[in-house]
Amino acid sequence: MRIWLAFLLALQCLLPAYANEAAPLAEDPAVEKRMVAISEELRCLVCQNESLAGSRADLAMDLKREIRGLIKAGKSDTEIMDFMVSRYGDFVRFRPPVNPVTWLLWFGPFVLLVGAVFVLVRMVRGSQRSGPPPALDEAQRAKAQSLLQDPDKLS
Repeated sequence: MRIWLAFLLALQCLLPAYANEAAPLAEDPAVEKRMVAISEELRCLVCQNESLAGSRADLAMDLKREIRGLIKAGKSDTEIMDFMVSRYGDFVRFRPPVNPVTWLLWFGPFVLLVGAVFVLVRMVRGSQRSGPPPALDEAQRAKAQSLLQDPDKLS
């Protein structure tokens, strides 16, 4: 028990050596607020399912630094978004624009849903038209009964 206590005490003394320095606060809160608003609309190219604002990837940090630089250079939000799209394509946007290139992305799920409903309706109507299965005659009924009683006869 004393060994564990000594180990925990030594570990507690060593942990501050591994602590990192806190990240500095934003130089300009207005710039930081605009950067966060813009980066919420952009996709992290590394994580792909996470916004640029929430990502901790190195590329995301570089892109956020780039956005801050563009904001400080006096660029508008639209100009910054256009710059990012020209550099990385429409994929970088969480909500890509509706244009002929992205029609499949926007309307594909609805087309698949309508197609699935159409196929389902056709299958249900087809099964209703065929009616009940035909009744077994006496020979078929006797064969089924013998197979149920002795399954080893299957061949």
